[in-house]
Amino acid sequence: MTRACLAALLSHWRRNPLQLFAFLAGLALATGLWSGVQAINAEARASYDAAAATLGDGQFDQILPRAGGAIAQSDFVALRRAGWRVSPVIEGRLSDVRLVGFDPLSAPAGFGVGQVGDGVDLGAFLNPGQLFANAATAAQLRVDMPADMPADMTVVIDPAIAPGIALGDIGVVQRLLGRDDLSRLLVRPDQPMQRPALTDIAPHLRQQGADQRVDIGELTKSFQLNLTAFGLLSFAVGLFIVYSTIGLAFEQRRRMVRTLRALGVPLPRLIGLMVVEVLLLAFAGAVLGIALGYVVAALLLPDVAVTLRGLYGAEVSGTLQFRVSWWGSGMAMAVLGAVAAAGVRLWRIARMPLLASARPRAWAMTSGRAQFVQGLVAALLLVGAGGLALVGDGLMAGFALLGFFLIGAALLLPLLLRPVLTLAEGAARTPVARWFWADTRQQLPGLSLALMALLLAISANIGVATMVSSFRLTFVAFLDQRLAAELYVEVEDQAQAALIEAEMAARGTTVLPLLAVEAEMAGLPARLFGVRVGPTYRDNWVFLDAEPDAWDRVSAGTAAVTNEQLARRAGLWVGDRIEIAPGIELPIAAVVADYGNPRGQVIVGEALFRELYPDMPVHQLGLRTQDPAGLRHILISELGVADAAITDQAALKAFSLQVFERTFAVTAALNVLTLAVAGFAMLMSLLTLADLRVPQLAPVWALGLTRRRIGQLELLRVVVFAAVVCLFALPVGLGLAWVLLAVINVEAFGWRLPMFLFPGDYARLGVYAMLAAVAAAAWPAWRLMRTPPGALLKVFAHER
Repeated sequence: MTRACLAALLSHWRRNPLQLFAFLAGLALATGLWSGVQAINAEARASYDAAAATLGDGQFDQILPRAGGAIAQSDFVALRRAGWRVSPVIEGRLSDVRLVGFDPLSAPAGFGVGQVGDGVDLGAFLNPGQLFANAATAAQLRVDMPADMPADMTVVIDPAIAPGIALGDIGVVQRLLGRDDLSRLLVRPDQPMQRPALTDIAPHLRQQGADQRVDIGELTKSFQLNLTAFGLLSFAVGLFIVYSTIGLAFEQRRRMVRTLRALGVPLPRLIGLMVVEVLLLAFAGAVLGIALGYVVAALLLPDVAVTLRGLYGAEVSGTLQFRVSWWGSGMAMAVLGAVAAAGVRLWRIARMPLLASARPRAWAMTSGRAQFVQGLVAALLLVGAGGLALVGDGLMAGFALLGFFLIGAALLLPLLLRPVLTLAEGAARTPVARWFWADTRQQLPGLSLALMALLLAISANIGVATMVSSFRLTFVAFLDQRLAAELYVEVEDQAQAALIEAEMAARGTTVLPLLAVEAEMAGLPARLFGVRVGPTYRDNWVFLDAEPDAWDRVSAGTAAVTNEQLARRAGLWVGDRIEIAPGIELPIAAVVADYGNPRGQVIVGEALFRELYPDMPVHQLGLRTQDPAGLRHILISELGVADAAITDQAALKAFSLQVFERTFAVTAALNVLTLAVAGFAMLMSLLTLADLRVPQLAPVWALGLTRRRIGQLELLRVVVFAAVVCLFALPVGLGLAWVLLAVINVEAFGWRLPMFLFPGDYARLGVYAMLAAVAAAAWPAWRLMRTPPGALLKVFAHER
């Protein structure tokens, strides 16, 4: 009996291949976008973990320079002779590869992926011409290796090493970087009980605890949460297809269910077999979706890697691996989503009387009670969103606000469409027009899920487009503010910096030295900057909030400026005091926007900075000039500055904007995919409804409307639906943009962006949405136009 019942249930899909395709395609699209996003996030997390394992991040205390720069080898020798068990590390970059050199004999266990003693011969590791990296990094190193390097320099492939990182003996890396200093010292856990204090041996150095390291995973969590939110939205849109397909299939099989129960099949067994049926189909759709997700992730991962490197300095592998975490997540989401979509229908079957009518009522009119419940749920969600907007705190509260708002708006859509269609019907003057509007209102329940999916997709596009375009306008203005100098020069040493300053002063050129040091401000990792206050800063920097004489007080050393990130995270604002050095507090005279920077910053005057850090070297100079090309020639030909050390303002802006574009390339791609899935949802709904529409259209055809005219009206119906959805999506999308800019962005990144409106973009998006709707309706309308007259006549021969 069980086998026969299961065969009978599955035969429905064989007789209705279009429904089977809609179910599998909808689930595959939903799972594909979700699993693709999860694959990207899993690859990023794996890269962070590999980097932490490679370099022992967060496991060891470190010794760093107080004023930035490097550590002299003599300091390392002095500490070792004083009894400090420290190990030297040097870091630098060779093109896009991060070189890390360490001493395997003194490095603590767990640093460098245990290169020594884990199958790697110590003599081989100490080979003066050898580096260790994974396959992708090794290939890049072979291309970027300097031409003057020895021919015997080789790269050994080790898959355990994090992407973008190459390890080697400290002597090998020093030779490659052309340096004889150190970047940091690792403090071994097994220190002697009695040893001199660090300040007695090297007062210009400081010890940083393992728990004070910046966690790259925490910094990038907000970006990954944004991707996850888009993946979840896409999954919900795709699940609408599955829900509508399952609903249609279950309604069409009411007669079969009645017959099977009348033949003696127990209700629990029948429901259990239907669950098995859904699970089998869900598993097939999940496999297709995971394969699709792999393709999506492989296409988007390079852009994500560039984004995370540009925004956070995080190295992420550009190649994708099949990991259990993301394909297991995709499989679970697909199965749970399909079961949830079928749950309501199974509950109805469980409550259906044995002799219930078997007439197909595939898309019955929504009952008044169902409308009331739907409206109540929508109202509760929107009220909850308002409450979270007023009192919510934290990133998760922001995403909950986003979810409540979008779902509430989607549930409200059919309830708002019905009175609009009723008014249109009342205003119609011809019989055909009145029938058109009445029939359109009658089709609303069958298309409501597809219309909700279209609403979510259009709203997401409007919201994200507003956010990205607002960010672009603000970011370009921010670059003009921050990159005011026409040329930027990287100096080799302080002698060269003094020479350039003296020469530029003689020529009347304004010089802006860049002084910076890593520090802890208000309990948060930050950077302290010293600036030479002048017309450049006074004329170009725009503060979010400031006291009238802010720059005068900064120049005098009696006040400081903080960026928005530090001010919001520390709960400080203009007028509050902040400790810039041990025992030294300054009032905050202004708060400045600092878009794209995850770290806190404090700006003080140059004189105060040099007083606090007299040995801090200048690494970069900004030069104001009316003739960048001529000044560049003077720097190279007369002052001996390398051409590669000079960067002009235009190049910096172009690079920054390039990073910006790559940053939002993934978001734009997910937006397009979401809109495509919504269009597909509408296509599947219209196709599955097409056959059921024949009994409703046959009387109209018999009254004189041609099949061509009927097809045109069907196409017009979808255009009307799409137009109304676009109008409703505009306020929803703008509300979404406000949440992203004023709530999510502040919680995730620490800055708030101004919101701008872009009517031209919204109009263009509306046109795209209309085209997508027309494309979705074209095939079903064509099928109705091609319906044979005999099929229409048969309607009157059956009991309908």
